[in-house]
Amino acid sequence: MPRSVLPSHFFLFPFGSMRPFNCPRTYIPFLSVLLRLLLLADATPQDRTTEQGEAGITDQDLECASYSYPPVDDQLNNFPQIWKPASILSGDSEALDTWNSISASIPTNIEKKTQPPPSDYPSSDPDCWWTYDQCLTPKLSGLPPDIAAVPEPSTLGYGFDDGPNCSHNAFYDYLLSQNQKATFYFIGSNVADFPLEAQRALAEGHEICVHTWSHPYMRMLLRKCGMLYVSLGKISRAIESLPRSEQMKMIKLAVGVTPTCWRPPYGDIDDRIRAIANALNLTSILWQYDSADGDINGNTITPATVDGNYNNFIQTAAKGTFNSSGAILLTHEIDNFTMSEAVKFYPQLKGVFQHIVPVGVALNKSQPYVETNYSLPTFEEYISGTLTVTGSRTSNTSSTSSASQSSTSSSSSSSSSSSSDSNSNGQSAASTNAATSRLTNLDWKHFLLPSVALTFPYLFGLLNQ
Repeated sequence: MPRSVLPSHFFLFPFGSMRPFNCPRTYIPFLSVLLRLLLLADATPQDRTTEQGEAGITDQDLECASYSYPPVDDQLNNFPQIWKPASILSGDSEALDTWNSISASIPTNIEKKTQPPPSDYPSSDPDCWWTYDQCLTPKLSGLPPDIAAVPEPSTLGYGFDDGPNCSHNAFYDYLLSQNQKATFYFIGSNVADFPLEAQRALAEGHEICVHTWSHPYMRMLLRKCGMLYVSLGKISRAIESLPRSEQMKMIKLAVGVTPTCWRPPYGDIDDRIRAIANALNLTSILWQYDSADGDINGNTITPATVDGNYNNFIQTAAKGTFNSSGAILLTHEIDNFTMSEAVKFYPQLKGVFQHIVPVGVALNKSQPYVETNYSLPTFEEYISGTLTVTGSRTSNTSSTSSASQSSTSSSSSSSSSSSSDSNSNGQSAASTNAATSRLTNLDWKHFLLPSVALTFPYLFGLLNQ
């Protein structure tokens, strides 16, 4: 329990039956007030202005309390309304120009679809609609296939949808303790609500992919010009709008990157959606195995159902199904249950897979962002213990000796690594100086502590008279 969060019984019954000085009962409220002040005096205010400060919060109620973050808040008028279907805003000429530049490559003969799939939809699946039959290879020429598995043998492409979740610190702490990196599919509205939580993912070496602005069924947006583009593109703008390291010296990393991967909510993708994603340089990441951890309804899907899905997947891996090529399992960061399930089953997954890595690492996609000065390790680097890399990559991703690249060992963390302010990555890995931080945060409560302590002997003497 954080020392800044005091249990309610301290305030209701501060002393219980303890009366060591035989003082009159009328003095008990006075002593109660003094004790409360003493306890509060040692309560350090939580830092909600930096990634490191936010990552240090362990009380979930405080984690999920809203906070102000001006670098994002000041730009919200330039984005669609949070948790509403995205559309091009009036006056957003840049977005409109981009949409107009790609619209000619978007097919116009693919109709809007419904859920569940209508009975009259052709069984030949002319649109390669994943929701209909898990189609992964587009029927429309010129489009790359979706990624639903990873090529490396006995490897799990590890990732979580629907973040950043405001209460994810315990989960991220667990991943950090295991030296485990993952791919996180972030919703733009969540990034806008909790930007410091989004920063932590990249600061600790995880991969970030797009999961749209408000998590819609993509096919429902087909008739609205540009909405698909904005739903995909605006999250990149939201992620990119977070501050650069030169503005936030005391955090390891401000997000400041533009992803080149995305996952359609519910897997809802067809060739029209693929064409838009491809025009935006986004690789479509799906899955072949589903834990259903985000679908609990208390009826057809229960916690026991999710446990069963995890166990079935683990048994499938144990049988050697992934000995030649790996797998992707759909899991979520959506709430405490899904994150707790991930922690519970992680040791078993480690037992049946030789390697658990971010999807981009499993694909040897060492250049995961539009910005060329941030990299992922190659698969061979990662399984050899180099879990994060900094600096730019050459076009030859198999090379690990580039002079512009430096490696960080698997024991690194966001709170202990450091680098110069001129890091070419556009990031500062300098850790907060704890002593300076403590001095900076001193206020009246800290000076009250010694004052009350020095006054207590005198007060107790008076009370004993």
